[in-house]
Amino acid sequence: MDDSNPFTSPAQPTATRPLLGQTILVVEDSRYACDAIRLMCLHSGARIRRADCLKSARRHLQIYRPSVILVDMGLPDGSGADLIAELTEAVPRIGAILGMSGDDYAQKDAQTAGADGFLAKPLKSLSYFQKSILERLPADRRPHSLHAVRDEVIHPDPMAYQDDMAHIADVLAGPNDHRSLDYAAQFLRGVARDAEDTILADAASKLAESRASGTPVTALAAQVAGIVQARLEQREAI
Repeated sequence: MDDSNPFTSPAQPTATRPLLGQTILVVEDSRYACDAIRLMCLHSGARIRRADCLKSARRHLQIYRPSVILVDMGLPDGSGADLIAELTEAVPRIGAILGMSGDDYAQKDAQTAGADGFLAKPLKSLSYFQKSILERLPADRRPHSLHAVRDEVIHPDPMAYQDDMAHIADVLAGPNDHRSLDYAAQFLRGVARDAEDTILADAASKLAESRASGTPVTALAAQVAGIVQARLEQREAI
């Protein structure tokens, strides 16, 4: 099913809903980050679909072809760059392919893989979101004379942050192998930074640095797991 076909919906974009008629597939493992994008799509008029890993995204793309795809660069089962490279070569091609990350180096990786653009996390500005997508849409899918006309700071649901904490608590409770620790550190560093949880973000960064340098991480991993558990015990997320 081609979600990007303009004939699938009679809706026409407006000044207040410039992405009306667009379907955006978000490949993102963080529920907190995804909730921010969900709200931005809601305010912009776009429909949203979500996949939380590469496997899920590929399964989705066998059935639907969105008009826009946003791909997080760090996913539980691999790099978003691999999916971007696949989509860049696919025929027919998705209208706009954008990478996403809070890591500076990731933008170059996304561009090298063939992405049309890049969204820097944390995603909070509605006009930045709209403008980044509108500028990358093909000419025949781009609304004429429309652009992001207002800005608004988006605040995701704090409970989505707790969902992320529950997810990573399960990862940390499983086999304590290198891949799991690397994923947990990368995931937590990104989502904690998005949520302005500096304590957890700093602890996750230290865990990632220790893993990269090959130093012992048992104590750091326990510290991170303890902070995650503390977040789960709070009624509201930071």
